[in-house]
Amino acid sequence: MSAATLPGSTQRADRARDAGLAERVFRIRESGIVAVLIVFVAVTTLVRPRFLDASNIQFVLVDTSTFALLALGETMVVISRNVDLSVGSVVGLSAYLSASLFADHPGIPIPVVFLAGLGIGLACGIANGIMVAVGRVPSLVVTLATLYIIRGIAILIVGGNEVDASSLPNAFIDIPKDTILGIPAIAIAVAVVIAIGTYYLRTYRSGRDLYAIGSNPAAARLAGLPVGRRVFTAFAVSGAIAGIAGVLWASQYPTINSTAGTGYELQVVSAVVVGGVAIFGGSGTATGAALGALLLTTINSALYVLGISSFWDQAIWGFLLLVAIALDQTITERLTSALRSRKPGSRPGTRKPRKPGTRRQDSAPCYPEAQGSTGTSHE
Repeated sequence: MSAATLPGSTQRADRARDAGLAERVFRIRESGIVAVLIVFVAVTTLVRPRFLDASNIQFVLVDTSTFALLALGETMVVISRNVDLSVGSVVGLSAYLSASLFADHPGIPIPVVFLAGLGIGLACGIANGIMVAVGRVPSLVVTLATLYIIRGIAILIVGGNEVDASSLPNAFIDIPKDTILGIPAIAIAVAVVIAIGTYYLRTYRSGRDLYAIGSNPAAARLAGLPVGRRVFTAFAVSGAIAGIAGVLWASQYPTINSTAGTGYELQVVSAVVVGGVAIFGGSGTATGAALGALLLTTINSALYVLGISSFWDQAIWGFLLLVAIALDQTITERLTSALRSRKPGSRPGTRKPRKPGTRRQDSAPCYPEAQGSTGTSHE
């Protein structure tokens, strides 16, 4: 090996070690969520043994499926240092319009209804993406506005009407009830989608770009990444997923009116952040977000079983959100400090010696979470 190749090899080795350290930290955090979930279930079961009844477990998994699906789309947005607060309104609009198709067009195929819900959500996501990526308006402002705009449109369309279960086909109502080996089929399907989303974010270049954008948007632009296109795509995907989640919501509840999906935005953002996705972007996984959704849904079910008022739900979600943000900030600061202390040239007044006649090779920015995969990347 020649001397000229040593600096590059050292830099690659440093980046690999940094990525390994970051990946271990976030795996530990996701494992912590699982540990908290196990302890919470164990304590609740000791007080109310019926909490682990098969019917209750199926209910929790079905209820989690909608939140986990929404958390996947929200994760893509939050990783890019943005937020989508309009998902609850999109769920409500999609739920009513898709369910009303069965009454207006008897015999319509169920896949067509899902496509309609996807189209409704995609249109809302595209609108958000254009204003954020093209108009450069802060996502918090845009999605807070569209939250109320879409909800207002839903109220104008729905009025005092509602869609009840009697107008829906049995095959549609049975979607949450179908099981495979005792596990709800909808939970299995959503788990597969979450796995695909996790693989995409870790392996494909467009997915890893979201981490780079969230870590440092200015540096991502200087590096030539298509920041606007990636952010636009994230919002479009989040909207499309919210539209599909609205159809699933309609299959679970007997009555769909203008209040459908109200408050879901807080639950989804809480699930994502509690699941380890940094609210300031740049780190986190879809799997962690799904675990966060499972934890919050389990807490909701446990409070019901224990006879505690449901008004405590949002208080607990808010508390967990604050704890997760504080924990994320602490982990980020300590991880950054640890990575800097391992690099010879990171301390003031120190510089790695360079042999005469060799050119200086500046290392590219390392985004640990984005480079967690060691396999071949895809475009």
